[in-house]
Amino acid sequence: MSWRREVEGIERRKALAKALGGPEAIARQHERGRLTVRERIETLADTGSFSEQGPIAGHAETAEDGELLSFTPANYVLGIARVDGRACVIGGEDFTQRGGSPTPAGLRKSIYAEELALRYRLPLVRFLEGAGGSVTGARGKSGGAPRPMGEPANAAPRFASIAEILTTAPVVSAALGAVAGFPAARLAASHYSVMTRTTSQVLIGGPALVERALGERKTKEELGGAQVHLRSGVVDDVAEDEAGAMQMIRRFLSYLPSNVSALPPRAPVDDPAADSPERCDESLLEIVPRDRRKVYKMRSLIDTVVDRESFFELTPHYGRSQITGLARMHGFAVGIFANDCRFYGGAMTAHGAQKVRRFIDFCDTFHLPIVSFVDEPGFMIGSAAEAEGTIRYGVDAIIATVRSSVPWASVIVRKAYGVAAAAHFGPSGTVFSWPSAETGALPVEGGVAVAFRRELEAADDPEALRAELEERLARGRNPFLPAESFSVHDLIDPRRTRPLLCEWLSWVQPLLEARLPQRSQG
Repeated sequence: MSWRREVEGIERRKALAKALGGPEAIARQHERGRLTVRERIETLADTGSFSEQGPIAGHAETAEDGELLSFTPANYVLGIARVDGRACVIGGEDFTQRGGSPTPAGLRKSIYAEELALRYRLPLVRFLEGAGGSVTGARGKSGGAPRPMGEPANAAPRFASIAEILTTAPVVSAALGAVAGFPAARLAASHYSVMTRTTSQVLIGGPALVERALGERKTKEELGGAQVHLRSGVVDDVAEDEAGAMQMIRRFLSYLPSNVSALPPRAPVDDPAADSPERCDESLLEIVPRDRRKVYKMRSLIDTVVDRESFFELTPHYGRSQITGLARMHGFAVGIFANDCRFYGGAMTAHGAQKVRRFIDFCDTFHLPIVSFVDEPGFMIGSAAEAEGTIRYGVDAIIATVRSSVPWASVIVRKAYGVAAAAHFGPSGTVFSWPSAETGALPVEGGVAVAFRRELEAADDPEALRAELEERLARGRNPFLPAESFSVHDLIDPRRTRPLLCEWLSWVQPLLEARLPQRSQG
């Protein structure tokens, strides 16, 4: 007697599990412009590398003789796969069954996703599409008992593993359909999140719940579409389609270690001439206008200094006066923090401060040295800024800076004024200054308004006097004094910014290695 019949039962269940909710449900998913969860995994993972966990989890009905009559797979697919050669945990809801609302086995697998990533200390990628809990039974509206009220009294808090993985390994979430309730919370509990522009929404509660509770009639798109969350900061970016989302995920992970016990991988330098650490660019000599009132493109400056096409911006449409992202310099991964003077003159808003605090904490977690290009006129002022609590969030960003332990290099490109400037200079950081740099308690314009208030009020032509005073004070600025008094480490030729930062990165590698847990000997 052999176990052939049982083995055939295994294979039969695996085949039925791969069929998800069946051909009609899969066709409807495709008609909506969305892939199935298994197709998403195949798209992201290296070919043939996916090793599924719980492949026959689900609900089976059998005849008295044990013959399989039907099988409904768990509506969460989970496993370990390789992404660009590196092992990652990948999981996601199966929307072709119950709209992604979890079955008992599906819920267990989704909870196991964080536990699996923690066990092997691997990056976690979530494909989210579902509405969380359901008031129906385990088998939907047609039958099955409802879930018990609450978890067992001795169960670990659901968010314990979600919180722990954030301090252990990179976590990425993609909203690829309607995401509400607990899946939306999972999306927010990520180091990087992305949604598709027209086929996904992220919601705390859907339209029916919102209308019932608040009397507010909104569509899913109006409540939580891409245009809403580009501004809200809930997601870091928006992809045009699912293929674009996969490319973003791959690129984000490429800058990071598999877990906090390793340093970010150094990428090979594909073009030694273009990405030479000694590369200088003539355009940097004139990128900052001599007219202080004129703006310039900080992203062009960043692209010129870092390795070619390596800058990967994070949350570009939220807190737009502050720029955060990842880049490489001579192959080394770095965090980039800068100001965009085209928005509020680069002033730090409440949203910008929240974005910066999160970014600094992220860099500190994954051993990314931070390069800050400073053009900070100070905290945003005015009634709206006060109502948004800008000073509270701004101080949170400063505290994140002073508590960070990764190496910092700050380049004062233009302005470094007020309390907000403290967010741009890490502890024991290296500070370079350009000839265009200006520092102090207040920008010239603010200083004139405060110091000469009475004279301006008494003047026959206040605006003419204001312009004259501002011009006089601006002419008196001496870019050499900070370097001569050793308030900065060096006043540099802007063209030499990349060589000096690459040299600095070579100096700080031992400091980064010292941050890693020490392996026991013997």
